[in-house]
Amino acid sequence: MHESFFRLWGLFLGTIIGVLPIINPFAGAATFVAITEGDTKAHRLEQARKACIYVVLILTGALLGGSFVMNFFGISIPGLRIAGGIIVAGIGMKMVTPKLFGPRRDDTDHQAALAKNDVSFSPMAMPILSGPGSIAVTIGFASLATNWLDYGVIILGILVSALACYLVLRVTLRMNGLLGPNGLSALTQLMGFLIMCMGVQFVVNGVMKLMSEPEFLNAMRAAFAASGSAQ
Repeated sequence: MHESFFRLWGLFLGTIIGVLPIINPFAGAATFVAITEGDTKAHRLEQARKACIYVVLILTGALLGGSFVMNFFGISIPGLRIAGGIIVAGIGMKMVTPKLFGPRRDDTDHQAALAKNDVSFSPMAMPILSGPGSIAVTIGFASLATNWLDYGVIILGILVSALACYLVLRVTLRMNGLLGPNGLSALTQLMGFLIMCMGVQFVVNGVMKLMSEPEFLNAMRAAFAASGSAQ
């Protein structure tokens, strides 16, 4: 009985310790403030709440069926990292150079659409909060579950991690008024650069992981052998 309790407790804490640092709600909070600039406080809180709900759904889905879906479509973890990195880098580029990628000031229709933009799922929930890293970790925890109780404990850990994310986002919004418009503009460009670096790093990590996989190495050896024999 005691061994089972300590095992479940370890699984619960392990999920939080493994998932929460990768989600990194503090970095996500700064990004959230930047990409929701100009929105009302109520709309921002709604976006934060929905983003955290989506995080729970995404990670729970990855826990229960992530491996099956990725194997079915032939998607690898490196491929997931590269795709997520491209999306994140594109978001950062738009934040660093808003004059090049942002809407025109006289385009009222585009401005109205932007004001109604829902960022809770993309890019907040996916890939900023529940990105390739947290999905990969969650899929890894699935290998530790031996019964439905284990899955329930892991999902509970995901819920606690998402709640921590929501609290961080909420506190960050309260502090946002201290920055002012100029400070917020500087924060937007600074975070845009950091987000672009994160995206590039995602791509680099994905490429490095891809190059270290046995299938890729075997394919490269076969290509070099075929090239050598042709000469």
